[in-house]
Amino acid sequence: MHKPVHSIDPARQRLKAIGFMLMAVGLFSGLDTTAKFLATREGLGMGQIVWSRFIVQFMLLLTLVPAFGIMSAKALFTTNRLGLQLLRSVLMVGTTAFNFMALQYMRLDQTITIIFLAPLTVALLAGPLLGEWVGRRRIIAIMVGFLGVLVAVRPGLGVMHPAVLYAFAAMLAYALFMLLTRHMASFDPPLVTLFYSMFVGTFAGIPFAVSDWQTPPDTLSWVLLGSLGILGGLGHWLFLHAYRLAPASAIAPFLYMQLLTMVAFGYAVFGDLPDFWTLAGAALIVASGIYLVHREHRLAREMVDAAPPS
Repeated sequence: MHKPVHSIDPARQRLKAIGFMLMAVGLFSGLDTTAKFLATREGLGMGQIVWSRFIVQFMLLLTLVPAFGIMSAKALFTTNRLGLQLLRSVLMVGTTAFNFMALQYMRLDQTITIIFLAPLTVALLAGPLLGEWVGRRRIIAIMVGFLGVLVAVRPGLGVMHPAVLYAFAAMLAYALFMLLTRHMASFDPPLVTLFYSMFVGTFAGIPFAVSDWQTPPDTLSWVLLGSLGILGGLGHWLFLHAYRLAPASAIAPFLYMQLLTMVAFGYAVFGDLPDFWTLAGAALIVASGIYLVHREHRLAREMVDAAPPS
């Protein structure tokens, strides 16, 4: 007798997705920690650190491409929106570069608090750029999130490092990157989009890597440089896989667990602990982000319930 075929258990899929998301944010925190360590403790140039993150992931991507059934370079370069693909790729490089530059001078928990503004910025910009306008309640949530950043960085009180501007630039580039990613999803396959990001990051970064190159002083530095692409690549694979297994409303709140992993890595590697104001600001931003996710889920459910039966 044949065993009955069971349908996929949604609860189990959701738990797997949450697990993938938690592993992804841990890897992203490891990526930022490694970049900060290489710049501040090993004395390597920021140009070579950013370039190493892309070249290693690009090589890994080329190695794994045959597994996706794509055997020709032409298929990877074929895009319906070349200009937007290049712009999206530049934004990804800018996100990485500005974030790593901020990490040279700021604590890990400080930079991630500002990066957490990106989903709120996406919701704010989705109206004028994509025609996806938000309602009054979500506008209030976005304003609370921005208030959280003011609490965290305390501008005008003499404690804000100028590098916070790098963090804001990284956040804005990341928000625009996410908006373009959403827009490009209907034009090109995900693998093509990923390929362009790694291709542009690798070849555009060569001049900066050469001009900023510092020979790694020991084996550890070489290993850490190589690990940047692995941490970033595996983290993004787990991140995307999590969203394939469960709806965004179920797993997006766990993205904010990165604050905890950043605090843990910051203390373990650099002896840093967040102050009260950073934690208070982060709490406001996280609460706003979770509310936005909840609101999006509720509106989507109301639209489904209101749809006429087919």
